[in-house]
Amino acid sequence: MTHNFTAADLAVKSFGPCRIDSPLLPLLDQRKRTFHNVGEQDRVLFDDTLSSLSERNLPVDQLPAFEPAGPRRKIFFDPSKVRAAIVTCGGLCPGFNDVIRSLVLELYKGYGVRKVHGFCNGYQGFIAKYKRAVLDLTPDSVAGINEQGGTILGTSRGEQDPEEIVDCMETMSINMLFVIGGDGTLKGAQRITDCIAQRGGKIAVVGIPKTIDNDIMFIDQSFGFQTAVAEATRAIRSAHVEAEASPNGIGLVKLMGRHSGFIACYASLAVSVTNFVLIPEVPFELEGDGGFLNVVRQRLERRGHAVIVVAEGAGQNLMSAADTFTDASGNATDASGNAKLRDIGVYLKNRLADYFAGNGMECNLKYIDPSYEIRSVPANPFDSVYCIRLAHNAVHAAMSGRTGMVVGRWNGRFVHVPMPMAVRERYVVDTSGDLWTSVLEATGQPREFR
Repeated sequence: MTHNFTAADLAVKSFGPCRIDSPLLPLLDQRKRTFHNVGEQDRVLFDDTLSSLSERNLPVDQLPAFEPAGPRRKIFFDPSKVRAAIVTCGGLCPGFNDVIRSLVLELYKGYGVRKVHGFCNGYQGFIAKYKRAVLDLTPDSVAGINEQGGTILGTSRGEQDPEEIVDCMETMSINMLFVIGGDGTLKGAQRITDCIAQRGGKIAVVGIPKTIDNDIMFIDQSFGFQTAVAEATRAIRSAHVEAEASPNGIGLVKLMGRHSGFIACYASLAVSVTNFVLIPEVPFELEGDGGFLNVVRQRLERRGHAVIVVAEGAGQNLMSAADTFTDASGNATDASGNAKLRDIGVYLKNRLADYFAGNGMECNLKYIDPSYEIRSVPANPFDSVYCIRLAHNAVHAAMSGRTGMVVGRWNGRFVHVPMPMAVRERYVVDTSGDLWTSVLEATGQPREFR
C-alpha cells in the first residue's frame, strides 16, 4: 500500500461548527460512552507498527491518521429539517439491503429524521430523462429487506451529469446523500461533492464503500466480502468432489476479482483442497517446462486430480484481442468505463482440454462459475452486523456535517476516509506479503509459472 501521503491528506471536510445537541446524548450519557472511547480530537493512526512510525520521524500531530467515526455530542444538521437520500450503484453485492435498512432505521429512530428518499437504479434515479421512481423509505417499508439479496432500490452503471444530480437534490431540498457503491460510484460521488461545493451548498455526501472484490483503499474489509468468500468455498468443495470422482479429474472454478485476487485467496485457504490459485497480481505463462499446463499435468500424474481457482482478472495477457468481449455495438468497455474482461475461465478450460488431448492423456474437466449466484445472496451474519455498523457511522458522520468521505474500518476501528484517498488507487494482494505466502504454502504451487 502506498505511503506517500500526509496527515493533511486524511483530513475530512465539514461544513463548520456543530451547535445542535445530538438526540443521542441521553443514550451516550446513560451508557457512559463518548465517541466509542475515542475523543473528538483523537485520531486513529494509519501505521500500526513501531518501525513504521519510526521511519516517518514526525511529531505526533503530523503523523498520518484518520478521524474516528461515531456519534458526536453536537451535530450540524437539525434533524427536524433533514431530507436524506439513499442510492445504490454498480454490481450487486451481499449486504446492500442491510445497509439501506440500517440507514433508514438510524435516521428515523436515532435522530428523528422523517424524510428519507430512495433513488432507484443508481445515479439514473436523479436524472429526469430516465423517469426512475423515487421511494419514500420508512422503517415499515424496509422491514425484513435484510433477508433478501440484491437491492430494493435497484442499481445501474455509468456516469451521470453531477450538475443534474445536484439540481435534483436542490429541487427536493435534500441535504444529505448516502451513496452505496464501489470505486466508480465513489468517484461519481466526489464529482457530486465538488459540484455542491462550487455552488456553495451544504449537502453532505457520505459513501458506504461496496466492492465484493475488497479492493477499496484504506479499508480493512468491504461489506459482502465475507459472504462472498463463504459462498465461493461451496463451489470449490464441489469442484474437489467432481475432480476426485473421475480419472485425471480437474475442477476449475472462476471467482470474482477483476484487479484483486482476495476472494480467490481467502476462499482457497478456507477450503484447503485447492492446488492452484491464479490471481491478477501474479502473471503466469501456459507453455514450457515450468508453464502452468505442464505443472498441472505433473500434478495429475502424481495425484490423479487437481483443483484450480482463478480470479476473473487473471491471465488477461494470455488471450488475443479476438478473445476480448464486446457487446452488440462493438464496445469493449461497460457503462462505467471498465474494460470488459476476456473470459479466463472458458479460455483455461479450452486450453487444458486441448493440451491433454494433444498429449494423449485422459482428462475429465468440470468448470464452475458461481459469480452471479454469489453476488445475489443475502449477507451472512458477519456481514449483516458489519453493514449495520457502517450505516450507523455513516449517519453519524452526515449529521455532524462531514462530507466528501466514506466510512470504513482501519485496524479494527471505524474511521472517516476522504473520498479522494479511498479511490486514489486499488487495493491489491501484496505478492510479497503474508496472505500470498499462506496461499503458496497451502497449495504447494510454484511461486511462478514460467
